[in-house]
Amino acid sequence: MALVVVGSSSSSRSTNSLLEESIADVAALVDAWRSDENEPFSLFLHGGVVEARRFMSAAVELHRAMLLLASDVDDILERGERLVRAQEVLESAMARLQLELGILLSAISGDDDDDVIDHIRLVAEAMMGAGYGVECVTTFKSHRRAEFAAAVRHLLGYSPSQHATFHKLAWDDVGGKVRTWHTAAGFAFNFAFSGERALCRRVFAAAADVADRVFEGIAVDHAADLLAVAESVVSRARRRNAPERLFHVLDVHATLVEILPAVVSVLGEKSDAAARAAAALRNAGEAARGILVGFEDAIQKATSSSKSTAAVHPLTRYVMNYLVLLADYDETLARIYQQARISGDASPEYSSISRLLSVLLRKLDAMAGRHRSPAMRSLFMANNTHYVGKKVRGSDKLEGVVGGGEDWSTEEETRRHVDAFVHVAWRGVLVVGGEGADVAVREAVAAQRRWVVADDELGDVIRNAAAAAVVPAYRALYRRHGTASWMTPGDVSAAIGRLFGGTRVAVEGATPRRHRLRLPSSSSSLDKLAHE
Repeated sequence: MALVVVGSSSSSRSTNSLLEESIADVAALVDAWRSDENEPFSLFLHGGVVEARRFMSAAVELHRAMLLLASDVDDILERGERLVRAQEVLESAMARLQLELGILLSAISGDDDDDVIDHIRLVAEAMMGAGYGVECVTTFKSHRRAEFAAAVRHLLGYSPSQHATFHKLAWDDVGGKVRTWHTAAGFAFNFAFSGERALCRRVFAAAADVADRVFEGIAVDHAADLLAVAESVVSRARRRNAPERLFHVLDVHATLVEILPAVVSVLGEKSDAAARAAAALRNAGEAARGILVGFEDAIQKATSSSKSTAAVHPLTRYVMNYLVLLADYDETLARIYQQARISGDASPEYSSISRLLSVLLRKLDAMAGRHRSPAMRSLFMANNTHYVGKKVRGSDKLEGVVGGGEDWSTEEETRRHVDAFVHVAWRGVLVVGGEGADVAVREAVAAQRRWVVADDELGDVIRNAAAAAVVPAYRALYRRHGTASWMTPGDVSAAIGRLFGGTRVAVEGATPRRHRLRLPSSSSSLDKLAHE
């Protein structure tokens, strides 16, 4: 309805008349579309677009008539009464539109929502045009924040605002939380936030600054909560540089690398979220490097076992199983050290997986010295280098990481130690010889019955190496000195074949079998690292 302003008295009468008409029109529409709070219905979805537009147009015209009457300096008393009555009707209309806005926002499902979003935009324009922009924005933000929080909570399995509970969780329970956080953070920053910004700009298309402020009001707290989860994980890991905490830190780092461009793109390069994400990324890298430095130091300072055994050392098991898991993160580690070198926070030397492997081998060589017996020292090194090689060959990732990066071969190392072991353990037969050869064989067999090898594969290698070296030498001595009390060469071969878990007769000159062992799929849990 058009408002025409003529002379002073006629203008006043015309304005009053039009206001009365607007009040009556809007009041009738409010009564007609009064909704039950328990079962609300929609102007748009149930009444149709034409009726909804009529409702909103009438409300906006009422507001315009009120503004026009308020500017009239005549009939102040009568004008005040009409304005009060008009305000009451307008508030009822806006309350109905506020309810409509909530209904429409709840109707957004993610698919084929164009019509619903257009309806929301019309309601928003009507409410803002009638002077109820604050109520419109408040309702919109409240619904969208709740929807966003529900979606993230569904992916996480908990509310991100509860990130403080990370400090109370047992560390073993953190792993599952980090995995769901990776999914939720990727969804939020790569998809949900950009979609939310597009929705805000579409609904508040007439006021870009309002759209940006509304989006910021929806996104900022959620972004902060999600980033706080990463900050909590990293801060806990930094307080105690335990090796097993590295993997969650690397998971967090990889996720932050993935989402940082989206954080900057959607929330702005100078936003608090972008600054926090960058700081969290930097702190995760520092934490990872600190844990690796501590791990390397722990390997170097590890004490030898008090047990008199040449078996695979628990340190070897722990470190190698750790490196199998760590190999999956080789790209992340390379990125961390590259960024550290660029920023000047790390030395050019990259503390790589190959480096840790070399540190372990040097430590094992030092540990071997605790054995007084040269045979035990050689067997200790054969067992441990064999285990190292088996773990490397059993993991495609680890083999790929260290395959061309070192100047040594564990197979050659193991064979060298096996040959040294055979030479020393059977010295009485191979070097001393003479009539004491039979006694030397019996003593060697008795001693080696108490010793263990890493696995059947190495047992085959040692038994066959011993048979190939000892049996021919013993046979020659037996022919020269043998008596009825001596063991026969066949007895010696059988005795060697039963050593180190063997049950077959060793055949001199036999070629050791080669096994290509495969590890079971790795887990982030390190509970069994020292036992596998």
